[in-house]
Formats: sequence, C-alpha cells, structure tokens
Amino acid sequence: MSQTKEYTLSEIAEFTGSKIVGNKSSVVNNIATLQNATKESISFLTNKKYQKYIKTTSANAVIVATNFKIDNQKNYLVSEDPYLAYAKLTTLFKKPIFEFDNPTIHPSAVISNRSQIGNDVSIGANVVIGPDCIIGNHVIIKANCSIVQDVVIGEYSVIHNGSVLGSDGFGYAPSKDGYIKIEQLGKLVIGKDVEIGASCTIDRGALDNTEIHDGVKLDNQIQIAHNVVLGENSAIAASCAIAGSTIIGKNFQMGGLSGVLGHLSVCDDVTVGAHTLITKSINKSGNYIGIMPAQNQKDWAKSSIFIKKRI
Repeated sequence: MSQTKEYTLSEIAEFTGSKIVGNKSSVVNNIATLQNATKESISFLTNKKYQKYIKTTSANAVIVATNFKIDNQKNYLVSEDPYLAYAKLTTLFKKPIFEFDNPTIHPSAVISNRSQIGNDVSIGANVVIGPDCIIGNHVIIKANCSIVQDVVIGEYSVIHNGSVLGSDGFGYAPSKDGYIKIEQLGKLVIGKDVEIGASCTIDRGALDNTEIHDGVKLDNQIQIAHNVVLGENSAIAASCAIAGSTIIGKNFQMGGLSGVLGHLSVCDDVTVGAHTLITKSINKSGNYIGIMPAQNQKDWAKSSIFIKKRI
C-alpha cells in the first residue's frame, strides 16, 4: 500500500506560488471538492457557481482568487490563477504507477526491429509498434495502443490506453469497379510534450505528413484525419473530429462533440464551442460557436421555421 502524503500549507503555498491567509503549519493529505472535503483536505474555488459551498465546506484550506473576499473562518491560499494552482497541486497527490514511474517495456509489447525506441521510455501491456517508427526519450505509451507505422513521437509525450496512431487515412478513388484504395505514404509526426487521450485515432499522411505540434493536449475518443496540421499548445475535448488536410494554427481550443471539415485553414488563437461544426476557413482569432440549446420538440419545430426564413 502507498503511504499517505502530507503537506503543510506553507509547503503547498511555495509549490503553487500562492499566499497563505491563516495557519501556515496546518497539514493536509488530500485534495477534494468543496462539497466532499474533510478537515484533512485542501479544496479550490475556480467556478463561481460553487461559491455557495464555501460556508459549509469542511476543507482545511481553500485555494481562491486574489479578488475573493476573505473571511476568518478557515485557511486560504490566494492565487492569481486558482485553476493553475490546483493543477500543480494534483501532481503532489498523484498515486505512483510503478510501470510508468520506473521506465520499462512490458514483455507483451511487440516492437518492429525497424523502429527506434529512445531512452527512459515506458511501454505498456499489449502495445504494438510497427515499422519505421521513432519513439523519443521519456515517452509513455500505455496499454493496448497501436503505433501502426511511420510514426514519430517527440520526447515527454504521453499516449493513453487504446489509442491508434499512424493508421491508414480514409482515401479511395471511385471507379466503375468500386473504390480503389489510395495507399497512405506519409508519416504522422507528433511533437514534444503532447498528451493523447484514450481511444484516439490519428491517421498518417497520404503524401505529406500529418503533424501534431508541441504541447498539444487531446481528450479521449478524438479522430484526426490524414494530412491535418494541428498547431502547438492546442487543446481538444472529447469526441471531436478534424477532417483531412485541414491546417490549424497555434492555441486552438475545441469543445466536445465538435468538428472541422476538410481542406480548411484556421488561424492562431481560435476557440470553438461545444457541438459546433466549422464549415469554412477562419481567418480572424476569436470564439466561434454554432450550438442550438435543447428545446422540446414543438418549440424546436417553431425555431427551425424561423431560422429557415432568416436564411
């Protein structure tokens, strides 16, 4: 069993770059939500709708923003960015996973002798790495992943369970005898410090490469088609899809269940709201959304008539 980790508020404040209001010697051993915290917990307030729980929480201390009105009822850690402080704090309380904290290649992994594996790489159970792949130093590939072929993964990247990288892109030429497959001859090039969630699929390129640039973070169950270029420090939520040959700039953010059509270009610093479909290129930074709130069926029918008239 792993030993419970304990930290004083003074230690946590130094680690997160926060300022203590209260007892700096007080000790906590877990992070919890305001609703479920105990007297041994540290909690956080990053969303105003949870502020109502501040008065009733049992938390030993709460991370809050600099504009929060402090009282004398409990300990606080005041931060310019409470969500960032919370993110840093989770690393202190993370439970170690022996397999990945001690770099190793699981005996069930199958690795092509035409591929290269860097230093301090962790490869989980039942991983298959096909030919002509290059896995950089300090990469973690969790169980049941397939790195199909012609894939480059930059150092310190993490691939979560069940993802398929370097699969065939969807390319066929119609003929009178049916569809003729277009062989995928490009690579998939993944940058440094990229994190790819569980059960994602990213195709290698048809001719040019598919590119996922440094610092990209992908949630679970995301499809990225062949020849997509995804700019650095982009973040995409679950169940999104990007169609082939679309070029996306830096700092792109996309909410869940959204999509981008193929052969488009998207400039830097674009945010796409949940359940939105991008059908045209975007040349101006900003927030884009096309979601229709849920309504009962009769109200939706009336709304759809109105929309058609306006179009």
